[in-house]
Amino acid sequence: GIDFEAEVVVFTDDVPAGIKAQAARQHIKLIALVNDVSLRNLIPAELAKQFGFYQSKPQTSFTPVAVTPDELGDAWDGAKLHLPMLCTLNGTKIGSPNAGVDMTFDFGQLIQHAAKSRALVAGTVIGSGTVANQGSPDGSCCLAEVRCLETIADGKPSTPFMSFGDRIEIEMQNAAGESVFGKIDQRIKQYYPPG
Repeated sequence: GIDFEAEVVVFTDDVPAGIKAQAARQHIKLIALVNDVSLRNLIPAELAKQFGFYQSKPQTSFTPVAVTPDELGDAWDGAKLHLPMLCTLNGTKIGSPNAGVDMTFDFGQLIQHAAKSRALVAGTVIGSGTVANQGSPDGSCCLAEVRCLETIADGKPSTPFMSFGDRIEIEMQNAAGESVFGKIDQRIKQYYPPG
């Protein structure tokens, strides 16, 4: 099944190898949102081949705008973005969990880990992972989580994965209700190779 995964991403400048998390935060230059699409049915076979997720991760889509950390005011604490991630599928709200709550590793820690044995060049993109809040009534930022929660509650999932023609919208608004990064607005279409 086709799934969306709403995430926060940061873009770095040049990061030296071996940097510590606190210092790594100073290398965050831009922040945006991403839809890190997953083809869930391909994941088990790809992992079994030991090649990783490559074929199960098609094109990724970013918001039209990336902003500097200072533009986020108090919503940015230097390592996490504390605003709700709004996801709607075919006009129905799937979730709006807060991106900074329950984030296992902050961006300083993620950059530290990525730069443990190598320098990172300017323009490196680091993703938060799919936004989720434990036990939250605010919903989810991917259908896999929705389906897992349905399985726990009802013994089986009832929400289908996305299919051709579906429309996913991902956006984050500030306290004034203004779109911070613009909206990811995608319609799922079948790919036909050229020729």
